[in-house]
Amino acid sequence: MAGQYPNKIKQLPIFDGKFDAYKLAAKDSDVLFASYPTGSEIAAHTHDTDNHGVITRGELILTMNGETQRIKTGQWYHVPANVEHSARFEQETDEIEFWFHQPSEL
Repeated sequence: MAGQYPNKIKQLPIFDGKFDAYKLAAKDSDVLFASYPTGSEIAAHTHDTDNHGVITRGELILTMNGETQRIKTGQWYHVPANVEHSARFEQETDEIEFWFHQPSEL
C-alpha cells in the first residue's frame, strides 16, 4: 500500500473496504489513514458514519448534494451520515479520515 505515513501507522490493521487505508480503532469512531492512486474513483454511496477528514497530500474531488468541490492539501471536509457522495482523485492523494459512529451502531 502506498502513502507517506510513518512506520508506526503502517503497522496498523488494513481497512477492509473499497480503498486502501490503515485503521486505528477508537471509542465510538474509526480513524483511517487512506491512500488513493492517481485516477481512483469511489462511486456514489452513503454510510451511517459522520465523517470528517483532512487531505495530507494531493487533492480530493468530492461531490455531495449536487455540488463538486476540490479539497486540497491541508484542508478539512465533512460528509454527514446518510448523505450520498462520491469522490475522485486526479493525483496521488493521502488523507486522515475520522468516522464517527451513530449511537445505533454501537
